[in-house]
Amino acid sequence: MEIGLYTFGDVGTNPVTGEQVDAQTRLANLMEEIELADQVGLDVFGLGEHHRPNYAITSPATALAGAARTTRNIKLSSAVSVLSSDDPIRVYQQFATLDNLTGGRAELMVGRGSFIESFPLFGYDLQDYDALFDEKLAMLLEIDKGERLTWKGTRFTPKVAGQGVYPRPAGGNLPIWIAAGGSPQSMVRAGALGRPLALAIIGGEPRRFAPLADLYRRAAGQAGHADTARVSLNVHGFVGENGKRAADVFFPAQKQVMDQIGRERGWGPQSRAQFDAGMGPEGAMFVGSPAQIVDKILGLREDLGFDRVTIQMAIGVIEHAEMLKAIEVLGTKVAPELRKAG
Repeated sequence: MEIGLYTFGDVGTNPVTGEQVDAQTRLANLMEEIELADQVGLDVFGLGEHHRPNYAITSPATALAGAARTTRNIKLSSAVSVLSSDDPIRVYQQFATLDNLTGGRAELMVGRGSFIESFPLFGYDLQDYDALFDEKLAMLLEIDKGERLTWKGTRFTPKVAGQGVYPRPAGGNLPIWIAAGGSPQSMVRAGALGRPLALAIIGGEPRRFAPLADLYRRAAGQAGHADTARVSLNVHGFVGENGKRAADVFFPAQKQVMDQIGRERGWGPQSRAQFDAGMGPEGAMFVGSPAQIVDKILGLREDLGFDRVTIQMAIGVIEHAEMLKAIEVLGTKVAPELRKAG
């Protein structure tokens, strides 16, 4: 099993210390975090694209390139790239470039995004939310098939008459994951296309997502892609030598972020009791000691059938030293136990 991390590069105010963290500081700290994740043996590090004032990463490929030359083994991925409001050719070129910089360690995870700011920013209408993703995803996958692109053009993509798209990835093709948050249609799409699925679980009971994972695998099998079907869980969490302390470090920043999103989307503030309940075996919070995290992941694996877990530990502004400690524990105490389990 693979295990890794992802983040959006949160900036702003540390809710515990009052420290102000700007984009320059966050990105510098992030390079150290990715380098340490590589050194302690984590499998993948993902960066998500957002266009909001509280996040430093609008261009995942650019930030990942900063870590390309100081890492040796870890896979570097977007998590996600908002393909709907971008140019598939440029996205592909950026990650193919990253793949060559890293000797074949780049991955591309695409989705429609959890926020909508990129649509008006780049001149797109939200009424075209689904069509934009469908058409641009189809073009992206066609680009990955070979050097020369022949594309008839669609409402949102230009006609291309056999032109080359360069550079090509180091290994010939890019691993292209499709991220989804729980829509059955998204499960079927990813399976039918034979692409690995990144399933975001940030609330509710993870085990209830099992029918969606099964739907994905059935769609993959019916399309002849059963051998390449893969599922990753993308979750919120934090690990420490002591489970209660891990929760105490993570909760204030996580609450600050989720309460802000709640104000925008119409749900109430999170209580510590709710947070603690989510840390249980059936909850969506992957927070605790190494043993707690291992037990939770392995306890869910049989029902959900995943072979990768990526944890968003850097939610909100958390002290850099605390983040480094957590990364070390994840790589040295959690990852080896998961690999032993197969």
